[in-house]
Amino acid sequence: MLRIKGYTAILVIFSVACIGMATISHPNHINAINNNTGNSNSTIFAATTIATDNLITNILAKNLEDHLKKAGAILEITSKLPQVRNVSYANLLNQTLNTLQGIPEYADTEKRQVAKNIVHSNSDLREVFFIMPNGDAYLFEPYSTQQNLTTNNFAFRDYFQGAIKTNDTYLGNVIYPKIASSFRAGAIAIPVYSSKDSSNIVGVWVGGIDFRVFDKDLQSLNLPSGERVVYTGYKGQKIADSDINRSKTAESFATLNSFKNAINGKSGSTIDTIDNTKMLVTYRPVMAFHNTWTVLLMQPLPP
Repeated sequence: MLRIKGYTAILVIFSVACIGMATISHPNHINAINNNTGNSNSTIFAATTIATDNLITNILAKNLEDHLKKAGAILEITSKLPQVRNVSYANLLNQTLNTLQGIPEYADTEKRQVAKNIVHSNSDLREVFFIMPNGDAYLFEPYSTQQNLTTNNFAFRDYFQGAIKTNDTYLGNVIYPKIASSFRAGAIAIPVYSSKDSSNIVGVWVGGIDFRVFDKDLQSLNLPSGERVVYTGYKGQKIADSDINRSKTAESFATLNSFKNAINGKSGSTIDTIDNTKMLVTYRPVMAFHNTWTVLLMQPLPP
């Protein structure tokens, strides 16, 4: 988890040392700021700001990547457990899929216990569930999640399709729940293979990501007034927001040049217009499990 004290100390130590490098490494960005502001002081602003912002986005991108890879590693390891690969209770779905949205609470307790242990030990995952190869729900933990499902088939979800298509761990896009008061969701999905035939997929093991953890990380930064950091998914939808007043608002940044650059694997700074205001946006990609998420740090240009 990111901690603000250590983070600030790193910035103080390194930002000054990076100023000269930023002036050399980003001349186009500095010229762009000059052209947009017409202010001779903007070169100084650009050099110092870009150096610090690049350091910030680098730290944040590494922090986000660590969260995702840790959660993915836990799911990958547990997906190979014999109790997870065992689907001998699948026949129960013939009677309970439409009524219980999966198997009963006290069926396949060994697999349920693995899921419970993951949720209890990893704050990044709010739920763990198993889906059949056709997308039908098998089980969810906590069981209260299974009870409150609004669908019993997930074949339409990108994380399910991605895991089946790639035969590999797959990071899905942002999911906006139908209930407005609910929080945004996401998932990491792992194909599960039969213990008898390692080429036969018997289901998909999925961890639901708790984006509120990322919100808390960003909001602990206490950024200066006007500055803002967001994480986005690979389609540009917001995952987390440093602005607590906007963190629950659904937003897309897909049209920004900064997002387009980051999603193509580039890092840097550019000027984008956001809410009718020209902003200096420093961007960095976060690549994990067949997809790219982004970190965008935004701040107004000087008057």
